[in-house]
Parts: sequence; structure tokens; C-alpha cells
Amino acid sequence: MKLLIKNGNILTPFRQITGGGLLIENGVISEVLEAKGDVQRAESNLLASQEDSKIIDASGNYIAPGFIDIHTHGAGGHDFMDGTVEAILEAARSHMRHGTTSLVPTTLTSSLEDLFRTLDNFKKAKEDYDGPELLGLHLEGPYFSMEQRGAQDPRFIKDPDRKEYTKILDYSRDIIRWTVAPELKGALEMGRELKSRGVLPSIGHSNAIYEEVQRAFENGFTHVTHLYSGMSMVRRINAYRYAGVVESVFLIDEMTVEIIADGKHLPQSLLQLIYKIKGPERICLVTDSMRAAGMPDGEYILGSLKSGQQVIVEEGVAKLPDRSAFAGSVATADRLVKTMVEIASVPLIDAVKMMTSTPARIIGVADRKGVLAPGKDADIVIFDESINVKTVITKGVVRFIN
Repeated sequence: MKLLIKNGNILTPFRQITGGGLLIENGVISEVLEAKGDVQRAESNLLASQEDSKIIDASGNYIAPGFIDIHTHGAGGHDFMDGTVEAILEAARSHMRHGTTSLVPTTLTSSLEDLFRTLDNFKKAKEDYDGPELLGLHLEGPYFSMEQRGAQDPRFIKDPDRKEYTKILDYSRDIIRWTVAPELKGALEMGRELKSRGVLPSIGHSNAIYEEVQRAFENGFTHVTHLYSGMSMVRRINAYRYAGVVESVFLIDEMTVEIIADGKHLPQSLLQLIYKIKGPERICLVTDSMRAAGMPDGEYILGSLKSGQQVIVEEGVAKLPDRSAFAGSVATADRLVKTMVEIASVPLIDAVKMMTSTPARIIGVADRKGVLAPGKDADIVIFDESINVKTVITKGVVRFIN
């Protein structure tokens, strides 16, 4: 099967090619067509051949790599911890309609029973599936600081237990990321264990000071979960001030971060500050979305329908019932890109980079995703100037047309 996409503005996302096109064969990009004449020749060859082929006219819209969301809890009324395979598939497909072609479903702090059920369902979900690629699982908790728990269920929060986390890791090879508070007893040892297994250790829901973050970085914690949310800033201990996780991230140049760019979790000033200090190569955009993403305002359950927490969705964000904290976002990937462009005044090409090539590199799939180049998976999103998604393609197959 050959597919030609023509007449678009390609965001590779390292440069823009005006009036270019893409030639796709068997689910992989075979050629990036930069000149109008090259596009015309490719179209003529396809029309003249007897091969099975399709031509898509981008009509002057943007052609970008498919969006990659490495932190999401659900969408479309479904949570990845609902306890069914169907919930995983439907949540993923809901994200796909907003340009996401690869994602990392994320768990919440929960009982071991709920966690193992999610591990089982995720494995089954991947077996016969036609939506965005499920890259692997992100475990968020339960090894967190109680002071920085946010919407995480306090009943299950604890220090790292080697016997417990090795049992979980041995049980499932689908785990590719784990968020932990590195100041807890046993956390550095856990970071080394995760790294040795190819799992990304990430700092989150942490009350650490700079010296603890520095040691964590040296022990494998190279990424930070939802910067500014659920983490320490400058702390005063007795008479002295100490840098928190946020300041530590800014000091350690090599550390990567993710931000919930829904326009609610972080105001314009902080979005601009993070972009100025870290730059698009070390920032990835994440939805951290719960089941209400793409749904109307109202009351929802965060996490499992059986044992999750009730939250309220209003004003474009999820909150705890007492409105003391956010409880995940209701954003989709296209909204994140739009926020960075329209609110943070970031160039479109950089906003797209933070939703494609940067998360691909952070999560370890840059060899095949995140860039429009020959040999890469044909995961593509076409959107207009207002970042309204028009077409979504995964591995060369058109999945959604608006």
C-alpha cells in the first residue's frame, strides 16, 4: 500500500517545508518531497501504476509527526484503570481523534489488585488493536511524598519496597516509566534497578531539596513528572532556605521535564519561564488527562470506577471536590500545542517539537517516531492554522478524518 500526502506545510519538526509532500510505503515514510515538481512526479507515478495507492490533499494545512503523549490516565469517559480492555482501547481512540498517534497509559496510586488487573488488561489490549500505538505503561506511584500527594490516594502511599516493586517489574515487561519521590528511603536503589531494566525513572510528587534531586539524577532519575505540580519549590527548614525540585530542574541542564500545557495548571508566565530556561529539546507536553478529556463538565471518577476518587470538572480542568487541588487535566494533545502557541507565544515549530520529537527521545522511541523522515513510522497528523485536527494517520493507515 502506497500513500501520498501532497500540498501541505510540513513540520519535520526541525524545519518547515512549504508546499511539500510525503510518500509512504507499507506504513513507513519512504520519501519527504520538498519540491513541487517532486510531488507532481510522485503523484503521476502513483496514478500510472497498478499498485494499491491513495492520495491525500492536505489543502495547504500543516503536516506534522503524530503527537506522542507520555502521561495520560484516560479520555472519552474511560480511565486506563477501569478494569476492562475496552476502557483502554476507547480512551486511546478518544485521544487519537485529537492527533495522538502514540501514548503511554498511566496508572494512579492504587491497591496492588487494581494495578495487576491494569497490567493484565494492557497486555490484552495490545494484542488486537487498530488505534494509536500503546508504547508501554507509566506507573505513577505509590512511592510518593505524603505532603506532595495532590490527588493521589493517601491510603496507598508508601516508601519503595524492593520486594514489591521487583515483583511488579518481573510480572510485566510493558512498564517503561515509573514516577517516584527520590527522597524516600530506598528510592535511589529503585532508580538504579529501573534504569538497569530499561525503565525511565521519573521524579514526581516529591518534597526533595536540591541535594536529593542531584543524587537522584546521578542514580538514573533524568526526567521530572508534570513540572510545578506536586513538587517542592524553595523550602525553608529552620532558618535556612533550600532549593526544591523545581529550582533543581532549572539548575541541572541535562534533566528533561514535562508540562501540562492546558492553560490551567500553569499560567502564561510559568509556561514562558520553563520554555526560556529548558528549551524545546528538554520539554515535552503531556495531557495528564483523566477520563473527562473530550467530555462535558460535571462529576467524574479519577482512577478506577471501583475505587477511584470523585472529582469535579469545571472551567476546563478537573479538581478535587473541595477545590483544594487539580485532579488531572481534561486536555487533549491538540489543546496543548494550541496553548503553547496562543498563550505562551511559542513558535509553532517548537510547540510541535515538544509534542513529537522530544517525547519520542525521552521515552526511547526516537529511532522510529517523532520525526517526518525516511525510515520512520508513518504516524502523521494534519491540522489547520488554528490547530484543528483534520486527519490522523498511524503507520500509514488513515484512522480519522474530520
